[in-house]
Amino acid sequence: MTQTTESATTRASEFRQSPAALKAIDTIIAEMRTHTDQIADVRGPIDGLGEQYEGYLKRAADSRGRGLLYPYLGSGLGNGALVELLDGSVKWDMICGIGVQFFGHSDEDLIRASLLAATENTVKHGNLQSNFGAFEFAETLVAEAKKKSNLAHAFVSTSGAMANENAIKICFQKHAPACRVVAFRDCFMGRTVTMSQIGDNAAARVGIPLSTQIDYMPFYDAIAAEEMGVAQYIASSVERLREYFDRYPKQHACFIFELVQGEGGFNTAPREYFVALMELCRERGVAVWGDEIQTFGRTERMFAYEMLDLGEYIDVLCVGKMTQTCATLFTERYNPKPGLLSGTFTGSSVGFAAGTRIIERLRDGNYYGQGGTNVQHHKLFCENVRTLAAKHPALFPKTESVEDIVGGVGGMMRMTPFGGDKSKVVKSCKTLYDAGVIMFYCGHGPFHLRMLPPLGVMKTEDWPRVFECVEKGLLAVAG
Repeated sequence: MTQTTESATTRASEFRQSPAALKAIDTIIAEMRTHTDQIADVRGPIDGLGEQYEGYLKRAADSRGRGLLYPYLGSGLGNGALVELLDGSVKWDMICGIGVQFFGHSDEDLIRASLLAATENTVKHGNLQSNFGAFEFAETLVAEAKKKSNLAHAFVSTSGAMANENAIKICFQKHAPACRVVAFRDCFMGRTVTMSQIGDNAAARVGIPLSTQIDYMPFYDAIAAEEMGVAQYIASSVERLREYFDRYPKQHACFIFELVQGEGGFNTAPREYFVALMELCRERGVAVWGDEIQTFGRTERMFAYEMLDLGEYIDVLCVGKMTQTCATLFTERYNPKPGLLSGTFTGSSVGFAAGTRIIERLRDGNYYGQGGTNVQHHKLFCENVRTLAAKHPALFPKTESVEDIVGGVGGMMRMTPFGGDKSKVVKSCKTLYDAGVIMFYCGHGPFHLRMLPPLGVMKTEDWPRVFECVEKGLLAVAG
């Protein structure tokens, strides 16, 4: 017979509270700090490491079958928004793995949580056998999600694409035999077979059999809405969606909503636009599926649906990237039947621990609201772009297709140099990289340069230093 007392504890709990173990972690953190403190500014490669770096790049290309998009191989250390590469060079990281490192590089709090988690008995956890970290992450996430929505449960997964796969399975099961999906034009959903078909990028599905039936809605067009009148524009959008529903009665399982488009160009829309479309979905029994894999944590609220006060409409939601562990959230009504969601892996000990701490820090920090750092940093970004445009107007010519040279929301920041010309914007990514700042592009005409900076560690005084590199990189394209 097992006996328990108030002082009962596991050996694992005893270990994690061990002064010796905690002191050892403190020692590692302190030693790391002596090295990261020296990563203080942009610099070029260290003499003697160039040839070795080229060797690493070749090995990377040989292993994956093609060269890297950027010649980026991190050393394993950084300092906030600055990252060191294997050749000893240091750059401003303004894309952060396309939004993964919100708290930058070598963050002491996350390293501490990760080191302790790394001592667990196993690296990976799954649905059959798991330590509690997976469920602690899920309950911490759900606790925040349910404050402004009816979301009640979360199923964790190893990637954003798998979170989306789980979401579409939930929608299909709930509305079987409905088999069609509505998505926004220019959306991106991931690179599985199904998600490649939903994503509006023909190059991403070359050679893939088309087995999923998609109907595309144009995303909100601010220029067209101004010309037509916002109310009439929204009414015409609703009518277009109604035509799809009437053409294929009871055949649509879900409408996938990017409340701020990511790959599509950091496009935004007013609340009333989404409300009108979501109301029609509710009327026709079509699931509202929110994709917040890129927006989570970065907008004016923790969730973009919260920023737009749309929580009552959300049936299924996906988050990822900065959470380190991805997840599909759903309401009680959309709780799937046993057997639909599973998988050998749900994630790693380190991923769960770091993800939980990230959500806690977002919850407890000063990131949200009009006075929050997400909004304030976006303002600083816009100010620096406009200052650069005033200094070099030829870099930002006015065109009919560009509503404004800056856009996005919160930590999703975009600028549109060269009138959105694709060749020049793509070329800028390389010249910016060479100048010491890592960015990427988005959009489908016009094309934009985008930032997903580590706002969890960005300082006000960082922005002029970043834009010194931006100026140098853009001028290299202008010639």
